[in-house]
Amino acid sequence: MGAGKKDPPAPAELTSEHGNASKTLSFRTPAGWVLEAGTGEPEVTEARGGGLIVRVVRREGELGLDSLHVECMLVRLTGPMDAFPQVDYEYDFVGGEIGGRRALDSAFVVHYDDPVEGHRDWRQRNLTVVGEGVSVCAIAYAPLPVWKKSKPARKLLTSILESIRF
Repeated sequence: MGAGKKDPPAPAELTSEHGNASKTLSFRTPAGWVLEAGTGEPEVTEARGGGLIVRVVRREGELGLDSLHVECMLVRLTGPMDAFPQVDYEYDFVGGEIGGRRALDSAFVVHYDDPVEGHRDWRQRNLTVVGEGVSVCAIAYAPLPVWKKSKPARKLLTSILESIRF
């Protein structure tokens, strides 16, 4: 590092492992994150901590990757009528493979009519993975000011999404 520059703080360690209700996948978060495990179809598991949110939506079977990704991009923090209909894309429909499964990745900013947990603008990243009999959307939410200013928060959300295991 150059003079006067500090190394950014390391993101929190992912010390807590969580499973979804059907015990078909797991992911890790820092200690102290609050987990809500939903049941049903689709099965939704949500973890919150430090003002950040991660949702994992799981469906049985291999659904169409494109159509599921679009559907999951509409999973917002509030109802559909409570957000501006247009979003600001950072990137959209970046394809590839994760562990031999087909994947799509998109990131964008959603503008809510009223503040959600104190913020109107949220960055949302959707990672959709389909294969081996299951379809999963992992959605990471961060208040836009936090996303822009906190490298540790950005690294943390990426690490949580990368920790998902089937």
